[in-house]
Amino acid sequence: MAKAMAAAEVGDDVLDHDPTMRALEEKSAQLLGTAAALWVPSGTMGNLIALSLHLHRGDRFLAPRGAHVLTHELGSAAWLAGGMPEPLEWNAGPGRPTADVIRAEASDGERYDALRTTLLCLENTHNGAGGAVIPPHEHAQLAAAARDCGLRVHLDGARLWNAATSLGVPPAALTVGVDTVQACLSKGLGAPVGSVVAGTSDFVREARRVRKMLGGGVRQGGVL
Repeated sequence: MAKAMAAAEVGDDVLDHDPTMRALEEKSAQLLGTAAALWVPSGTMGNLIALSLHLHRGDRFLAPRGAHVLTHELGSAAWLAGGMPEPLEWNAGPGRPTADVIRAEASDGERYDALRTTLLCLENTHNGAGGAVIPPHEHAQLAAAARDCGLRVHLDGARLWNAATSLGVPPAALTVGVDTVQACLSKGLGAPVGSVVAGTSDFVREARRVRKMLGGGVRQGGVL
């Protein structure tokens, strides 16, 4: 790894894009089944970028109880992204809600002053539940339930590589139906630092701007 870092082709990723980072992003998008991807310094920043672009200030979002976005990101989902978190109970096993729970929690009142639920955040594997894995058919059911309720879907796939290995499926099989996904490069892959956040080309274009706002723009990032 040290030799690869020393020999990396680099450029200014804030200005013209670092060629090694661009190759990483293109490869990541291919693996995750998305149109584009963006390198970010950490998974927490990747999740925060996605939530910031999905939520309007005061929107309610759903996530399984104990999810990383609820318990280990220091409230940035509320503080910076402006979202109101709502934990979902694990009625399908550790770290795993059912589609019925999502439908029940996503139904909002008709009053203008009721909370507006707009986003579902899933986590695979669910670290707080001991690395619980959501298999593809369950993931598809949860994403479909969210879609039926008019919700967008973000997947915190910090350990998606581990889930894919455990299940013997390609990572893209675990991103079906999501709008965005974050995957950590320092977990299953052992990279020294970094994650990717992925989605449509329009999403990544805006995500690059938010990354800069949050101080995540780097120069010769190819060494990472």
